[in-house]
Formats: sequence, C-alpha cells, structure tokens
Amino acid sequence: MPGFIAWHDTPSGPVPLVSSRLTAADTIGGWKARWGLGRMTYIVPPGLYAIGCPDENSPVVVTANYKMSYDLVRQALAGRDVWILVLETYGINVWCAAGKGTFGTGELIRRVQSSGLEKVVSHRTLLLPIMGAAGVRAVEVKARSGFDAVFATLRIGDLPAFLDNAMTPVPGMRELSFSFAERAVLIPIELVVGLKSVLFVGFPLAILAGLNPGGFDWQCFVAATAVYLGAVVCGTVLVPLLLPFLPGRMFSVKGAAIGVAAAVLLTAVLEHPSVFDRAALLLIMAAVSSFYAMNFTGSTPFTSPSGVRREMALSLPCMAWAAALGIVSLIARFFLS
Repeated sequence: MPGFIAWHDTPSGPVPLVSSRLTAADTIGGWKARWGLGRMTYIVPPGLYAIGCPDENSPVVVTANYKMSYDLVRQALAGRDVWILVLETYGINVWCAAGKGTFGTGELIRRVQSSGLEKVVSHRTLLLPIMGAAGVRAVEVKARSGFDAVFATLRIGDLPAFLDNAMTPVPGMRELSFSFAERAVLIPIELVVGLKSVLFVGFPLAILAGLNPGGFDWQCFVAATAVYLGAVVCGTVLVPLLLPFLPGRMFSVKGAAIGVAAAVLLTAVLEHPSVFDRAALLLIMAAVSSFYAMNFTGSTPFTSPSGVRREMALSLPCMAWAAALGIVSLIARFFLS
C-alpha cells in the first residue's frame, strides 16, 4: 500500500494512515508513468485513507486510484489532518475517468457507503476536483448518500489554499489554463505512442522509399525513417509546445501546418529531389503530423466529446487521402524516376 505508515482507528474500523512524503520509488514510478511504462497498472487500492491525524471534523478529499493522482494529492496535503477517499477508476486519472464514467456518481456513492464514511466524520461534505465534474451529479449524491459534493479546485496544488480559506475559492483556483509547462508535461506519453508506430508504419514507408530500379537504396531507407520520425515529433512535440502560435482551431490543422512547414524545409536541403520525392514528403509528413496532433486533443482541457467527433469526421478522410497519395508518389517514383 503506497505510503503506508500504520492503521488509524475510526468508528467504522481501521483506516490506512499514509505518508504525505513521496519516496524515490514514488518519483521513479511517476516518471515511468509519464513515459507510458506500466501506466495502466499504476494504481492504488480504492477506499478511505488518512493523512496526519484526522478526526470527525477533518475534510474529505476525493480522488482517483491512478497512483500519480493519489501521490500528488497526498503530497499537496502535507502537514494537514485530512481524509482521502479514493475511487475505483481502474488506473485512469480524474478527468479521463469522469469522461468514461468511472469517476462518477455511482462509484462515489458506493465508496462513501462501503467505507462507512458517515460514521467517520460528523460533517457531510465531500471535496471533489473540478476536473471530475463531468462524471458526478451532485444532486443525486446528496439524495442517495446524504453528502454534499463540493467541487473545490482545478489544480491539486491549490487545495491547501482552498482549505485555509474556509473552503472558499479565490480568483484563479477555478480558472482553466493550459500553459507551456502544462502542455510540455504531457509530451512524453504522446511521443511514446507515436514512436510505437514506426515498426508497422514508418518502416514499410521507408522500404517503399528505398526501392530503386538499380537495387535497394539503404540511404533512402534511413532518410525516410528519419523523415517519419520527424513527422511524429512534429505532431507530438512541436504542436503542443507551439500550440498558441499555429494556425487554425482544430488540432489536426495545426499538425498539418507544422508538418507541411517541416517538409518544405527538408526539401530545401535535399539535393535535386524529384517531383515524386517532394509530393511524398509533403503529403506523408502532413498526414502523420496531423494525426498525432489530433490525438493530443485527448490531453487538453479545450475540447469536448462532440468537438472531437466533429474534428475526426472532417480530418480523418483528409489524412487518409494525403497518406494514400503520398504512398502512390513513392510507388510512382520507383517506376517513373
């Protein structure tokens, strides 16, 4: 049990008392999860936890059982006497779990009842992250459990100030942001996902590029692999970092724009590229970069499910046509160059 110190006695039975200090193993585990290593099994058991020496008057903070979320919450609450109610979200963070329904009304009520929380605290207030609002119906929680679901702050780091201010938000605590640092921290997992496609997409395209009437051109194969990797980097790294400066509202358009820009720069340094080389480079880089940029919409706070569906309906056919024409250009290069 992560951070376990001892058992804390309550009227509903013993509850795990956990430390608010993260260990080296916690830090390494969080880093690995950022890079997609064991991320789907990075979980803690759901249930009620204690930090400090909470009593019947101590606040109850609700979070997901994704261990990174749990770790950030207990770290933010250092030096306080607080209850943490962890919901079963199957290792998914609060925001995504709210969209999937696992950080939801039913699970919150079940966890309140199974933990015997009504015996542990005298108040009837649950502090939830605002990012979980999409999955929780506060009225139903109140009717079925007797507890008020209060949405506290957007960022975990604002929780201490929220508690110190009599659980009243101050300007900024509920304001949405997506700063450079907030975008950059999401890049590793997106990059890893993109790099996995090299084996079944990048290499086959590179083999097509290496075909030559005079024999297989390994130099072209290596160059084409590098180009594909560059397209993945455009969509998973450059788009998040340069997001406010790229044209268009749709992420797929932003990705296509930076993919085209990168292709133009590459063709400028190539020695006498054929028209087929130019076309393939432009079309494939635009399609790949656009695809992975659109995939990034799932990591942002600016999109809605309906908006994502609309963007996919408009953009995926365009990407498919661009990729298909790029492949045709590579094949035509073999026969006509």
